[in-house]
Amino acid sequence: MTHFDVFNGDADGLCALHQLRLAAPRDAVLVTGVKRDIALLQRVPARAGDTVTVLDLSAAVNHDALAALLALGVTVEYVDHHYPGDLPVHPGLSAWIDTAPDTCTSAIVDRRLAGRYRPWAVAAAFGDNLVAAAHALATGLGLDAAQVGALRELGECLAYNAYGDTEADLVIAPDALYRLLHRHVDPFAFIRAEAIVRDLAAIRCDDLTRARAVRATPAGGGTICVLPDAAWSRRVRGALANELANARPDRAHAVVTPDAAGRYTVSVRAPLATMTGADALCRAFPHGGGRGAAAGINELPPQDLPEFIRRFADAFR
Repeated sequence: MTHFDVFNGDADGLCALHQLRLAAPRDAVLVTGVKRDIALLQRVPARAGDTVTVLDLSAAVNHDALAALLALGVTVEYVDHHYPGDLPVHPGLSAWIDTAPDTCTSAIVDRRLAGRYRPWAVAAAFGDNLVAAAHALATGLGLDAAQVGALRELGECLAYNAYGDTEADLVIAPDALYRLLHRHVDPFAFIRAEAIVRDLAAIRCDDLTRARAVRATPAGGGTICVLPDAAWSRRVRGALANELANARPDRAHAVVTPDAAGRYTVSVRAPLATMTGADALCRAFPHGGGRGAAAGINELPPQDLPEFIRRFADAFR
């Protein structure tokens, strides 16, 4: 029997899996990718009797592959906070899904584990730009302000690394990053011991400096920033979107980057004051999805960019 751990390559997916495997170690085949690479279940070569854990990936996007695995006799554990669509009804499926705008997959795992490895959930919540939720999780851990700040930077760096159209855009592949991270029970030990944390922080800072020089355009009750066609802009689009959202929580924000095929990838942040609407806007376009507070569109044709801008302005007036 083979077990597969299938997870989003961002901070939330990494930290959710890390918590689970600290609590219940097991040999597993890792299946992951860049943040936008979410249709991962179709890559799982499971057979009858195998088991699969899925973390931080939309069940709606993976519906057909999930149903096919269950029909083969594969047992699936599914933990997520994105819009799930209609989940298959099957005795082989165990699902823990919570789409509340102030939660993330790592927080769901944290609840299941009764807070056993909570500092990792704090980092993940910061990585998903759930700042208030992260501070709430940190309450009672006995951390000082510097330690909470270190977890915030760690979460933001882990999240930053997942952005890119391919793994060639990233600083480090998500599966390699997970293997480094999983050496450490304590996130502060990970920060001290692994050079990759310092590398991510430095490169992220440099990318943000470049991105801040690009002027955003007003659109309705928000702004749209179109970055140039470059690896740095693809890496930084999520970090920039979060920074803009935190600076102006009353407004919505979109960051747009070209891809190698001449299309666009879009990162959308709803106003933090409401944390709703981003997913509905993005699901109106093919290859769009996410959650209420933060969502995105892959492969937006250039001729559809004006329509996206119009709908963005209408959605966030």
